[in-house]
Amino acid sequence: MVSTSPTTDALGTPVPVLSFSPVVLDVPGRPVDLEVRVSAPVTGTSLPVILLSHGHGPSNNLSSLNGYAPLANFWAAHGFVVVQPTHLTSRTLTDLVADAPGAPDFWRSRAEDMTHVLDRLEVIENAVPQLAGRIDPTKVALAGHSLGGFTAALLLGAGLTDPATGNLVHLFEPRIKAGVLLAPPGRGGKVFNGPMAEHWPVIGAVDFSTMTAPALVVTGDKDDPRHFTDMGPDWHADPYTLAPGPKALLTLFDAEHGLGGIAGYDAAETTDENPERVAALARLTAAYLRAQLHPGDNAWQTTHEALTTGPNPVGRLESK
Repeated sequence: MVSTSPTTDALGTPVPVLSFSPVVLDVPGRPVDLEVRVSAPVTGTSLPVILLSHGHGPSNNLSSLNGYAPLANFWAAHGFVVVQPTHLTSRTLTDLVADAPGAPDFWRSRAEDMTHVLDRLEVIENAVPQLAGRIDPTKVALAGHSLGGFTAALLLGAGLTDPATGNLVHLFEPRIKAGVLLAPPGRGGKVFNGPMAEHWPVIGAVDFSTMTAPALVVTGDKDDPRHFTDMGPDWHADPYTLAPGPKALLTLFDAEHGLGGIAGYDAAETTDENPERVAALARLTAAYLRAQLHPGDNAWQTTHEALTTGPNPVGRLESK
């Protein structure tokens, strides 16, 4: 097992977390209100923000503001305000939005949810007890898992050719300074040849060449995307491989699509349950985003050296 004492020192001592939900935002034209969960440390000021975009998955409630507690709680305990919207793709909303424009993938709406959150960040801040005046709105990062990684790519600058119109769409959000893409989808084209490709053409419609914002792409070397492609686990690294720098790629050893269980505590769909891997990933992502939002912070260097080198690394890291 990898020692975590150096990373504990680098990230500081965790503090208690306040989690508040739902904060409800009325968004004109959206078929249902936008609901978000906010998790924040009980102490600290000028706090940076992480927007967290959920994936899909078989569970009924983890694809919502109620998912990803292993990451959200850790990030909040180490100084971030984590904002989690329930996207229209959530299983909790299926019966309400099945016939709404944009169904079933709601790719544009998912990205727009994050823009709505940023537009009304002060409203959200004032709605959460003990949080008013403690957020730094200039320090915003974004994380997304699986379909959330797809959403993150668009907000970080990737283009998308709308399968319905053929038009090139850019949803880049300049207020987001850096991102973490967790097990994201990869390229389209000839390799986009799996049985689900024709049902989700938008997944293969992304152009990563314009994704210029700094990002950490996290993949599992056992994450087999055969339902979309026969390219193998390397497909999930495409947002790193095909995008310009600055980027980092963390490949977790023996990890599958759940990356050890990030979608929820003891989640049934986690085929590769590994609490130690989840803990290491939480530390690595927190350290990466801290360094991106606070230039000069050494937590990323210290943390990745502790966890990706030595006799028992959790994965390998490369960058460009």
